[in-house]
Amino acid sequence: MEAQRIKMTPALYVVATPLGNLGDITLRALEVLRGADLIACEDTRHTRRLLEHYDIRATLFAVHEHNEAAAAEKLLAFLSEGKCVALVSDAGTPGVSDPGARAVAALSSAGYPVIPLPGPNAAIAALSASGINDPHFLFYGFLPTRPAARRLAIERVKSVAAALVFYEAPHRIAETLADLAELLEPQRELVIARELTKLFEQIARMPLAEGPAWLAADDNRRRGEFVLIISAPPPGEDLPPEALSTLKLLLSELPLKQAVRLAAKISGAPRNALYQRALAWQDEQL
Repeated sequence: MEAQRIKMTPALYVVATPLGNLGDITLRALEVLRGADLIACEDTRHTRRLLEHYDIRATLFAVHEHNEAAAAEKLLAFLSEGKCVALVSDAGTPGVSDPGARAVAALSSAGYPVIPLPGPNAAIAALSASGINDPHFLFYGFLPTRPAARRLAIERVKSVAAALVFYEAPHRIAETLADLAELLEPQRELVIARELTKLFEQIARMPLAEGPAWLAADDNRRRGEFVLIISAPPPGEDLPPEALSTLKLLLSELPLKQAVRLAAKISGAPRNALYQRALAWQDEQL
């Protein structure tokens, strides 16, 4: 017998769903999926398997990257009738490197409530098990698929004073790891999280330079969906003492960015290296 549906406020409910292990869904998510008048999902076949596991019968409507703009118009019409819509992706949190952001923006702009239901997220799950203790991280998501664009994107985030978090697909993982190992500092730490929450889950940690060889050592390591985490760049060690003294003096009087800009201009030292050093000093004081 189907569980009794709860009474819900007409709104768009953004529902995080399991990455792989179906037991990771929240009790609140199950209540909302049972109570929704319509479930907007990335792939109806994939979502139906989740719903059948929990004996949930619901009307499904496809919202994916190729139809999201048009689908948002249909969802607007549905909400205008006072209905409740749950939005899910195939796995994890909608709108985070998954379809959903455009639909959320359209419905929110039209004045309808958007209610998030937090839950599984691959980037956060991987970070929690990574052992990387940098105080900041940058979630990039998927790098560009074309080699030149991918390498340019890596160069652009190379000096960011934070751990870098990427998603990658199995058919591109070797190329991406090779580019990361070539373009970033080899001593940075790399965590490869594969098949999170699934049967063949694997989380490996190593110096970045060893990443391509680790992947090539076993064909099975190329299977599944990947989260890559790379530790923050090391503080510049080759800065001249005069540049460091100038930077310290300016930091005592000026905001960080202004102090770095002036220190670079006065000393001729690289601005990125000065910026990383200033951030490292700032973190030490926290």
